[in-house]
Amino acid sequence: MPAQTVATTLGASDKGISSRMGRIAGVAALTAITAALGLGFYAWQAPPAQAAQPLSKTASDGAAPVFKEVPWEALVPKEWDPLKRYRGMDLNALEDGSDKATDLLADMRAAWDNAPTVAAMDGAAVKLPGYLVPLEEVKGELKEFLLVPYFGACIHTPPPPANQIIHVTLAQPVKGFRSMDAVWISGKLETLRQNSDMGMSGYRMHAVRVDHYSGPPPNK
Repeated sequence: MPAQTVATTLGASDKGISSRMGRIAGVAALTAITAALGLGFYAWQAPPAQAAQPLSKTASDGAAPVFKEVPWEALVPKEWDPLKRYRGMDLNALEDGSDKATDLLADMRAAWDNAPTVAAMDGAAVKLPGYLVPLEEVKGELKEFLLVPYFGACIHTPPPPANQIIHVTLAQPVKGFRSMDAVWISGKLETLRQNSDMGMSGYRMHAVRVDHYSGPPPNK
């Protein structure tokens, strides 16, 4: 599903968003989060990775690791159904700002913040594209950021599930990057849950490379 569809769908309900962390009032916002959850996994149209190729681990003998390009879907356990507990619910029957709607939003947010990760990705040397959400900048130099799969996540729309957010740190600050820039990151992935002002991440990477995105034009 193109990210443009996600961004357009969520943008229409953005007025119902009261904070970046998903404290949202109104059924329109509840529907928007559900749409983001269902579509966000496939928002980035990256070139398909070779599934049969084993994940590369960072070398212990000092040799440079080979980074395998992986899709965002690889970060989500195959058996995890993020909407299972909500299927069959009639969201349109909920009243804007009602206690039931508020409780359901809180329940969904908690479920996404605790979204399971893929154990096999721990220690994997990977490369993947995404959109940049700055966390720490010093004099125009970027030191720390979140990587998300679709445009606007964590800024214009609520954060996606934790298994669709990577917390990225850099050994050396870099210049020339802005919020929501499309980038490639390369490095060793860790399955580590970590909270930030912009959202809960399920993965962390100490990136050895951050490059402006090149390849087929990313969808917005």
